Amino acid sequence: MQHILTLCIGNICRSPLAQALLARELPQHTVWSAGLDALVGMGADPLSIQVAAAHGLDITAHRAQQVTRWLCQQSELILVMEQTHKSQLEQQFPVVRGKVFTLGHMSQFDIADPYRQPREAFDTAYAAIAQGVADWVPRIRKLG
Repeated sequence: MQHILTLCIGNICRSPLAQALLARELPQHTVWSAGLDALVGMGADPLSIQVAAAHGLDITAHRAQQVTRWLCQQSELILVMEQTHKSQLEQQFPVVRGKVFTLGHMSQFDIADPYRQPREAFDTAYAAIAQGVADWVPRIRKLG
């Protein structure tokens, strides 16, 4: 398993954080992020950038991109933020079935969208993303 895709809606708050965390933990893997309804070309939300920096991550170069069939086909694992994202993605690209999971799958939680909310919502989202990454990394390492 070499290619991992993280996915949310706008690709400016949650998935860039998940991408950065996974890339730090799994440097030998290629980790992408995209959005179901991406704000294409936009940078990461300023509060996501602040939260990332507070945890030693730099997402200032991030630019939002729309999820594509190619990204889905290239990715061996697709990690979404909410169960509804999984359903939407599977409906849009049936080829992804079997390789889409929520980032909170192991502990059975969704990661709420902090967009247009105060910093606390971004801190909460980051904590949930960090938990999801901590749950997934050992499994991904085992799979190669």
